[in-house]
Amino acid sequence: MITAIDTNVVLDVVTADTKHGLASADAMRRAASEGSLIACEIVWAELSAAFGPGPQAEATLARLGVVFSSVERSQAAAAGTAWREYRKRGGPRDRLIGDFLVGAHALGKADRLLTRDRGFYRLCFNSLTVMDPSSRKR
Repeated sequence: MITAIDTNVVLDVVTADTKHGLASADAMRRAASEGSLIACEIVWAELSAAFGPGPQAEATLARLGVVFSSVERSQAAAAGTAWREYRKRGGPRDRLIGDFLVGAHALGKADRLLTRDRGFYRLCFNSLTVMDPSSRKR
């Protein structure tokens, strides 16, 4: 089982977020016990921005067992198509193309996506299996 990881879940864990940190950490451990964890360059870049200069983001991802997995050309095209359809349906401009790249990457390279943004991904990638740590009862 391959699980793609979204930025929000990793940040929950590494910042010890008081609302979502424990549930996200539990979900990551569960996903890792069932297979591998991957993240695309969008997640990698967002985490590098959050951590600042230096190798801290990469070291943290390695410690968490998350492996880099690049977006393929077909996935990038699918992300663009999904964004265009989203905008046609009246989706607000606060969604960036990066969100669509994360979804298309997960759909193409993983069995599921671990994210707290389940509504958006289910709407725009309805065949994507979404694992939401915030919806799990503790």
